Amino acid sequence: MKARRQAAILDVVGRTAIHSQEQLRRQLRGRGFDVTQATLSRDIRDLGLAKRAADGAYHSPQAEVAPPPGAGPALERALMEYASGVDRTQQLVVVRTGPGQAQPLALAIDRAKLPDVVGTLAGDDTVLVVSRDARRARAIARKLGMKDGARGTRPGA
Repeated sequence: MKARRQAAILDVVGRTAIHSQEQLRRQLRGRGFDVTQATLSRDIRDLGLAKRAADGAYHSPQAEVAPPPGAGPALERALMEYASGVDRTQQLVVVRTGPGQAQPLALAIDRAKLPDVVGTLAGDDTVLVVSRDARRARAIARKLGMKDGARGTRPGA
């Protein structure tokens, strides 16, 4: 439920200028999520949302110079919570998740600023991680949970 709610938050903030937690809470209620202010505050913090100086609307920071403090541990937590399998082919790594969990996991991967990751693309239950070449993809796959280049293993297995 948390992953779906956080994915909905990212979607709402990405589509609409949201200026207050109450406005965001109403938008979420319209999508079937009845959340308390405390839960919403935690989600905003976990997702790293901030208000833009220009218009005061929430946004997801896109271009950070350095990984935020704790990005590594946050990625590890996200992998443990969301990832169900990792597979690799050439320079692409595919991370499987439960329904609605790909967006928060992709966000954690992006925030970790892994040097071998060119970018991520998240669907509903799959994250595509792109690297520059096959060697770097192997390193990414190991970091995200595959052991010794084996295919389809679960993180932490």
